[in-house]
Amino acid sequence: MGILSGIRVLEFEAIGPGPFGTMLLADMGADVIRVDRPLPPSDLGPKTSGPRIDVTGRGRRSVTLDLKQPQARAAALALIERADVLIEGFRPGTMERLGLGPEAALARNPKLVYARMTGWGQTGPLAERAGHDLNYIALSGVLSGIGPAGGKPVPPLNLVGDYGGGGMLLALGVLAALLNVQRGGSGQVVDAAMIEGAAQLGAVIWGLIASGNWKEERATNLLDGGTPWYDSYRTSDGHWMAVGAVESRFYGELIDKLGLAAAGLPAQHDRGGWPRLRDAFEAAFASRTRAEWCAVFEGSDACVAPVLGFSEAPSHPQHLARGSFVEVGGVIQPGPAPRFSATPSGLPARAPGRGEHGAAALHDWGFDAAAIDGLVQQGLGVSNSNPTEKKQ
Repeated sequence: MGILSGIRVLEFEAIGPGPFGTMLLADMGADVIRVDRPLPPSDLGPKTSGPRIDVTGRGRRSVTLDLKQPQARAAALALIERADVLIEGFRPGTMERLGLGPEAALARNPKLVYARMTGWGQTGPLAERAGHDLNYIALSGVLSGIGPAGGKPVPPLNLVGDYGGGGMLLALGVLAALLNVQRGGSGQVVDAAMIEGAAQLGAVIWGLIASGNWKEERATNLLDGGTPWYDSYRTSDGHWMAVGAVESRFYGELIDKLGLAAAGLPAQHDRGGWPRLRDAFEAAFASRTRAEWCAVFEGSDACVAPVLGFSEAPSHPQHLARGSFVEVGGVIQPGPAPRFSATPSGLPARAPGRGEHGAAALHDWGFDAAAIDGLVQQGLGVSNSNPTEKKQ
């Protein structure tokens, strides 16, 4: 059932980092009920031509509730009373206006971990402003270091703000607060802000800046593509190889495998010689295909790897050996991580439809048939009413 088996999480429908953080908890065995709107939101930003495949929504069950309706508050509070964790991602003040803010929730359930996921945080001059991943990481300082020399900052997908600095920070905060409750502490609010999580991801860079070992100009440093031995190079067939030969012994093996040991190249850390090194590396990699270079570097410690596409990665032998990717509902996706030796995570169930398995979830949370009927009368929507049906 997973290491978090027995932990009940009540999630209020959102997009992005909140669902991702909840997915991590669900993957570890938490029993998650998501409170969905009766109808899908009319505007979720990006428009897609096919069905929306909700990978981060996996592993939970759903009930529906129109929180704008007065009677819905009682139904929501009934769920809150039985939850260990509440996760919401609305703008600050929204849950309070609905009568479901931390004060009301903790009054009903003093041991509750009330987790709030926002971009800017619950306080500050930007707290109520709209934003997205790129805005948050821009103000964190992190975006300024990503991109080509002399060029513009480049969006690192939405991984740094939404997921690394957002959802993972949220999950960490939830687990810490749960541990505090299990040690006899009280419930509390977890205020997870993407702008702060993104800044934390850059902690090592602040240390390098303070020591004088980092320049603010993009692509002039060790980890930002500034060095020729920490960058990617195009192969003869238009693919790429990633080079990360930082340590001298690994760098020496890189030079040997590239056939450049006798080329009289500048020393690794001779900054003035970096343009010549880069030219030599570019010419070498351009002389063979990606597959040929993979064969050259097979089994070596030169710290060179092929740059795989999303569709290619699951078939790599390393992933196949560990079962790193799984198929859920016909969709290939990353499997649960990290690994636990004594309480391994199971295969997650696909994301539920609105209200799907809701009655079974309520039964598992201790509601009897009469109580479930009462919640339905208060506006709670459920489907698949078989009370013995549990999440996969």
